[in-house]
Amino acid sequence: WLKPSRPKRWLLSSHSPRSQQPAVIMAQQFYDAEFKESHVVKTVKDVEADKFITAFAQHLKRQGRFEIPKWADVVKTSKAKELPPNDPDWLYTRTASMVRKVYIRGGTGVGGFRKVYGGQFRRGTCTNVFCKSSGKIARYILQQLEEMGLVEQDENGGRKITKEGQRELDTVAVQAAEVEEEDEE
Repeated sequence: WLKPSRPKRWLLSSHSPRSQQPAVIMAQQFYDAEFKESHVVKTVKDVEADKFITAFAQHLKRQGRFEIPKWADVVKTSKAKELPPNDPDWLYTRTASMVRKVYIRGGTGVGGFRKVYGGQFRRGTCTNVFCKSSGKIARYILQQLEEMGLVEQDENGGRKITKEGQRELDTVAVQAAEVEEEDEE
């Protein structure tokens, strides 16, 4: 009935990342480091995403202009989730991630963010299907960012970054890059 499975050729090929020699990896690191030395950080796009998101989340928390709703500690982020997030500051992190996405690609609305933050809905013995995330959370965050003056509604739909928002995000990006450089030294 069952044929013995043959090894897949693509698993054994020399082009897979697992088979790279340490010398090649070291050469890539030196090559990347060479360009990072003369690199001056000016915008959000120049900073790694995780560094910027943590820095901007801390910035939002310190400022105190972003209101945390009562439901933030009990709400699930999607119907595919079983529990709310473990991190008590998850709303700041999600906000920083969303404002970065609006900065990089304007015109994204609530529906786009529902798709971005969606995930696999595990249905027991049935196959997994894609499930969008909560629209209420995305809508609330975008409304708060509008009140803060960081984003505005785009005439073509969705949201776009304002001049003040761009200035504030770039300032935080430069500060995050400075902290990153101090950690490396």
